[in-house]
Formats: sequence, structure tokens, C-alpha cells
Amino acid sequence: MSGAALGFEIVFVFFLALFLLHRYGDFKKQHRLVIIATLLAWYLCILIVFILPLDVSTTIYNRCKLAVNSSPTESNGSYVTLAPSKQKCFKPWSYIPDGIMPIFWRVVYWTSQFLTWILLPFMQSYARSGGFSITGKIKTALIENAIYYGTYLLIFGAFLIYVAVNPNFNLQWNQLQTIGIAAANTWGLFLLVLLLGYGLVEIPRSHWNGAKRGYLLMKTYFKAAKLMTEKADAEENLEDIMEEVRKVSESIKYNHPLRKCVDTILKKCPTEYQERMGRNMDDYEDFDERQNSYPSEKSLAKLHKQVIYSVQRHRRTQVQWQILLEQAFYLEDVAKNESSATRQFVHTFHSQEPENKIIQYFYTPTVEWYWECLLRPWFYRVLAVVLATFSVIVVWSECTFFSTKPVLSLFAVFIQLAEKTYNYIYIEMACFLTIFFLSICVYSTVFRIRVFNYYYLASHHQTDAYSLLFSGMLFCRLTPPLCLNFLGLTHMDATISHKNTQPTAYTSIMGSMRVLSFIADGFYIYYPMLVVILCIATYFSLGTRCLNLLGFQQFMGDSEMTSDLIDEGKELIRREKRKRQRQEEGESRRREWKERYGNREDSTRSRAVHTDQKESSFSETNANRPLSKYTRSNGRTERDRIELLQDAEPLDFNADSVNDDPLESDSGRYQPGGRYLSMSRSKIFDDV
Repeated sequence: MSGAALGFEIVFVFFLALFLLHRYGDFKKQHRLVIIATLLAWYLCILIVFILPLDVSTTIYNRCKLAVNSSPTESNGSYVTLAPSKQKCFKPWSYIPDGIMPIFWRVVYWTSQFLTWILLPFMQSYARSGGFSITGKIKTALIENAIYYGTYLLIFGAFLIYVAVNPNFNLQWNQLQTIGIAAANTWGLFLLVLLLGYGLVEIPRSHWNGAKRGYLLMKTYFKAAKLMTEKADAEENLEDIMEEVRKVSESIKYNHPLRKCVDTILKKCPTEYQERMGRNMDDYEDFDERQNSYPSEKSLAKLHKQVIYSVQRHRRTQVQWQILLEQAFYLEDVAKNESSATRQFVHTFHSQEPENKIIQYFYTPTVEWYWECLLRPWFYRVLAVVLATFSVIVVWSECTFFSTKPVLSLFAVFIQLAEKTYNYIYIEMACFLTIFFLSICVYSTVFRIRVFNYYYLASHHQTDAYSLLFSGMLFCRLTPPLCLNFLGLTHMDATISHKNTQPTAYTSIMGSMRVLSFIADGFYIYYPMLVVILCIATYFSLGTRCLNLLGFQQFMGDSEMTSDLIDEGKELIRREKRKRQRQEEGESRRREWKERYGNREDSTRSRAVHTDQKESSFSETNANRPLSKYTRSNGRTERDRIELLQDAEPLDFNADSVNDDPLESDSGRYQPGGRYLSMSRSKIFDDV
């Protein structure tokens, strides 16, 4: 089993990251480099979370070996004896051989740092650029990131000059590397505590509120009102941008040098706008550079950028509106079915997507009623209590993990108890659950954050490239300090435990923080205590109340604005529900009519075809009949009769189609050849 667990987790985490990225990104429409860069960033961050428990169990086994092999005199030297000298150490099932983990952590860490500080910011600017060529996009990205990169180079250069001039400092390359890592982790820890304080309270509270049907339905109505406003704003913005595109397309003709840029912009527009602009465009007129003023390539690049943003926003709001409607309809169905005497779940509307047959076989209406109306609320309450307990343990450990005598951190107590019995399964499970819960609290906050319309992770493939890359940057910056914080909570970090024991492979890559004592002994220990203040602020919804005062509508039960938006959202949902009901009723009537009169229509059509064939054969027979029997005396009379027949207008008479007013008759359509064709019976009920 040596190394098998590591290989399995590497493969499993890759497919997990691919699944999450497929849920938020769009593999078909977004650029491949954006997908690959985001996938790599997400994959490395999730991989660190899954591999770190294996590093902890391997480190505990290596400490045991050193303690057993060391003599009593050596136990007071470089290593501390953690077990009696004759005690046997048991190798964990997931043991990783020496030399693999340091190389693994070095590759993973520096790759993630290269992504978050260099590659992903550049790709963000590249993705948002409106340039029409690769060179133009790269130039724009370099200009936008000049200040970003220049600031870091200026700070680093000033620090190097200070170190070179000051004779008291004699820093080597390893120490400079440690200082850079410490600076990156400090920035990440500052943001980590903010996100963690929000997630520790909001995740248990959201699950507790998930058991309240009325609460979820009211919040859905509130979201519907806000989303309708955003949807209308997106449609209006798209109309304005398309109007500018139309003017540019009409002014720049087919033989203008910038016509290729205009064609590139038109390809990014929705299909209906492309067809409309194509009909109104006259490409037969040559452009005259003297008479007309044409936009520059820079202004076209700006317009291209606006088109990409407005189309993406419009598509996202449309998809989110449909998803929100389905959610509101389902919650209303749950509220209605709670008082059902048959205990079978009845849906108002059938699902638009085909359901899996296996799910239909096991998840019957009776099972669905018991789960949705009876079991699910209690399950969410129990889960909320468990998560709240975890949150309390985390807050307590964050405030007391610096205490080593006595050990007050509960996570450190659990790990040390398992370390005495060398129960590696328990150690790995405890470590995994701890770091997994911390990751959920932090990463879920990243997924919930919305910075206006610039950063927003929307599910169902509606996240733009800029937001995907920005999320990858945040994950790569938050994961290393998150892992260091976890090792501090469990006292596996020598900087916290103050023991001269063998460190984990992860902390050995980070280097000794003793180079910067004010960070190691000050910031890393006391700053996480601020999580208590942030948890209290989140519990009383201070941030929500501040945003509400600033004009950003937030869901608050005691607000008059919230009540108005709930009523507005309820009316919008009711209107959409009536529209959906009318559509389904029309489809059912059309289906019923087709089933009832479909065979009769088919027989009528076949009879009409048979009659036409008889008439055509009769006319051919008359045309081929010899004319030798006609004499010269009556030839002129026959020609006059033929001319009269040609001037007459044949009419296919239908008694059912007679109308007193011919102008209002819908029985036929006038054809250029002077013929009225009677409407068949099937077309009368096409709109029913």
C-alpha cells in the first residue's frame, strides 16, 4: 500500500476539480487556456487539502522511529523521545516513502504561487481585453498589469537595497525565500480570517434556515424581485450596446480596413441581432474617408469588450431566472404537499429535463413526500447542530492554540491522544475532517462573494472567464496559510509547539519563520483571535445591515424594503406560473386534438391527393386526344372558347369557406397566378 493512497487521491482530486469546474465554467465557449489554468489552480488547492493528512500520519511514524532508535542520552538532544525506547512502531497503511513528500510539496507550492502571482493576473487582463489579435491582447494585458507587477518589484527592490546597505543583516538565499513565503502567507492569512469568520456562522445558520419552508420561500421571492431588476437592466444594457454596434456596422462598409474588426464584433452578438443587422446592412456602398468620420481601432476594441460583457451578463440572468422559477415552483409544491392526506408528492409542472429511470424507480412520489415534507427538515436541523459544534471547536482552538502547557486546543488534544496509540486511521480521519471543514468555511465564502458584476461565480456554466481566473487566484493564495493554520491548531508546527521534533514535510518546505520573529511570534498567533469578533458580527448580521443602509438591498426579516421586494417577487412568480399553466394547457389541447382527429386528417389528405391524380390524368388524356376531327369552319370558334377559358379564374369551391365579406375571409390566400387555394382542415387548429 506504500504510495497507493497518494496515487489514488491524486486521481480522485483531479476528477473532483474537473466536476466542479464543469458546473461553473463552460468548456464549449470559454478559451481552453482559461479552462486549463483555472482547473490547475483548483486542482492544486484541493489536492493540498487531501494530501496533508497523509503527511501528518507519515510524520508521526517517522517521529516514532527516531524515538525508538535513539538512545536515552540522545533523547535529550536533537529529538525528543515520544515513546518508550523498546516500543514498536507500526507503519501506517498510507505510509509515503522518504523523499517523495518534500519534492511533491515543493512542486505543488511553487506552481500554485506562480499561478496566483504571475500567470492568472495576466490571463485575467487577457480575457477581459477587447483586442482583435493575440498581440493586441497581450499588449493590453501587459499595460494593465504594469502597475500590479511594478508595485511588487518596487517593494522587493527596496527591501534588497536595505538588506545590502545594512551591515547587521546577512541574509542568504534560503532566508530570502522564507521571507517571500512569509509575506505571501501573511497576506493570505489576513484574508483567510475574514472569510473564515463569516463561514463559521453562516454555514450552520443556512442549514438551520433550510429546514424552514416559509423562510426559504420568502427568500426565493426576494431573490426573484432582485433578479428581475438585474435582468431588465441587462436587457436594456444589451439593447444599447447592440444599437452602437448597428451604427458602427452601417458606417464601416465591406471594403474598409477595419471591417474585419466589425465582423469579429458581430460574431459575438446574439443570433437575432446578427440577422437584424444583416438585413439592414448595405455593403454595396463604398466608404468615403473624406466625408464620414469612422471609429478608431481603439474604440472598436472598447466596444468589443462591452459586447462580450453585456452578452455574458444577459445570458447569465436569463438562465438564473429560469432556475429561480423552478426553485420557487418546487418550494410552493412542497408547501402545498405538506397537508396532503395521500402522502404522495404532486408536482404542479412536469420536469422539463428527462429524469433518470433508476431515480424514478426508487424515488417514487411517496418516497419524495416523506423526504421533502417529513425527513428533510429534521436532517437539516441535525446537520446544523453538528456544524455549529464544529464551529465552536474551531473558534475555541483558534483562540487557545498557542498554549502548549496545558494544551487547550481541542484538535491538538485529539491528535495527541491518537498519537500515543498510533491509531493512524483515526489520525488521518480527524485531520481530514478538520481541514475539510475549514476549507468548506473558507471556500464557500469565496463562492458566495459577489463584487458587483465584476466577480461572480454562477453555477450552471454561467461564470465568465474573469471570475474563474480570479477564483483560482484566491484559492492559491488562501490554501497555504489555511494549511499552516491547521498545523498550528493540531500543534504539528514546531513554531507553535516549541518542540524540537521532526517537522512535517509541508512545514519544512515553508522554512523556519524565526527569520521574521515579529510575524512568527506575533501576527501568526494573535491575529487569528479576531475570528471571534467576526463571528459575532456575522451572527448579528452587521455586514448585511450596513449594506442595507448603503442602498444594497439585503434579505432582512424586519425591513420594510424586504417586505416590499417579497411581495413584488411573489407577484412575479404568480405571473410566470399562470403563463406556464397556459402553455401547458395549450399543449395538452393540441395533443388531444391531434390524437382525436389525426387519423381523419390523414384520410382526408390521402383522398385529396387521389382526386388530384385523377384530374391530372384526365387533363393529360384530353390534351393527347387527336384534333383531326375538327373542321376548318369551327376552328375559330374553338380558339375563341379556349381564350375565354384562359381569361377565367378557376376557383376551388368549398361550401364551408363561404363568407359574406370577402375581405375578412380566412378561407384562402391569393396567389400571383390568379388562384385561390382553400385552407386545409389541419391548419385551422394549428394555433389552438
